[in-house]
Amino acid sequence: MSLWLAVAATGCAVEPPSQPDGWDSAVALQSARDLDARPGVVEVDLTARVGDVEIVPGKKTPTWTYNGGLPGPLIRASVGDRVIVHFRNELSEPTTVHWHGVRLPAEMDGAPGHSQPETPPGGGFTYDFVVPDAGLYWYHPHVNSAVQEGNGLYGPLLVEDPDEPAELGDELVLVLSDISLRDDGSLEDPDAGGNLGTLFGREGDLLLVNGRVNPVIGARAGLRQRWRIVNAAKSRYYQLLITDHRFTRIGGDGGFLEHPVEEDRILLTPGERADVVVTPRGAPGSTLSVRWVPYDRGYGATFARPEVEAFRLRLADEPVVHDEPLPEVARTIEALDTTAARHVDLQLTREEDSDDVVMGINGVPSWKAEPLMAAVGETAVWTVENTMAFDHPFHLHGFFFQVLGADGQPVRPLAWKDTVNVPVDGSARFAVRYDNRPGMWMFHCHILDHAEAGMMGMLHVVR
Repeated sequence: MSLWLAVAATGCAVEPPSQPDGWDSAVALQSARDLDARPGVVEVDLTARVGDVEIVPGKKTPTWTYNGGLPGPLIRASVGDRVIVHFRNELSEPTTVHWHGVRLPAEMDGAPGHSQPETPPGGGFTYDFVVPDAGLYWYHPHVNSAVQEGNGLYGPLLVEDPDEPAELGDELVLVLSDISLRDDGSLEDPDAGGNLGTLFGREGDLLLVNGRVNPVIGARAGLRQRWRIVNAAKSRYYQLLITDHRFTRIGGDGGFLEHPVEEDRILLTPGERADVVVTPRGAPGSTLSVRWVPYDRGYGATFARPEVEAFRLRLADEPVVHDEPLPEVARTIEALDTTAARHVDLQLTREEDSDDVVMGINGVPSWKAEPLMAAVGETAVWTVENTMAFDHPFHLHGFFFQVLGADGQPVRPLAWKDTVNVPVDGSARFAVRYDNRPGMWMFHCHILDHAEAGMMGMLHVVR
């Protein structure tokens, strides 16, 4: 029994231990204002515009924003809510909003020319959909996406489940990204690096956590925190490490895992999410460094690249507490039956004889590709083979899938995913069932420079 529970058992009034005052103020996200007071409906305004943001202290950066902030506002909803987003484009070029990971109707997916027309400068579009699944999702553009997202257009969407276990830990939503700035604070040229930049995927020079550089988060030694993390960077793989600490991963792209797993580091490819519990350990008053550690995604990804402190945990001066055990976190997930599944075989490729970097799928860039055909109710097994010298995070719009191992069986613990890494000289396999949402759905590498270079295709699901 913990000390505070033992004291409470004596009949004395006592408050449970808490995080330090203002513990999360350095990474506090703006929240979208709900315009509709009815239960079960979340209605918000969302405007894409250039806004001055202080990323480097003392300098204002004209950044591409949603509602003037970096990242965009946190939209909160509960499972089954209807979400209505009145979107307005005040940028100088067309854009859309893609709701990454949400199982919504195709016409709300934000794929220009397929699910909706581009929203022109001065124009608007109303997104209207129901959120059926708990988890952390996010939104970003799908027009000129490497530039628009890289310049700041992204934000989180958290769908909560009121029936989930209590006391998982004090919660933080952490949006990880990066950005490149010139000495005067202005945005770096989005085409910097030329063909080599496109080939590798452009990474920003500054690591951002909720739009801040190396923020300090308060913590109390021994008291759990729950981090809901999304990697919103357009190319950077985020691998996070705290010396002498382990993480308990309880969820991912599509909500809770079948059961928690212990990990010594968190790895997120662009587009992926993680729901992790961490218990800070250390002397009161000390500081823990949460470090970005280079991940070898090939093509010299770790060459002469030092670790970088992404953010810090400042432990309060209060005594160490002994938190209660983590409540049981379990989810029943049925493995998809693949005995009669259709097989889809894809190769991630590059044109070798082009002066520009042209990528594709099965040797065809996106602007020349014919859509894959599928039927509502069908189950498919996709095998995505990597023919290139660096990893690719592969994202399927609109549907969750289950990652399969080399033996064709689902990887344990079972989980619902929408983004999976395809390693160098390797492949990724997954099973997906197309539920009753016909339409045109994108799939692509989530290194957005690669998607823009042609590593993208369409899936046409019909009744």
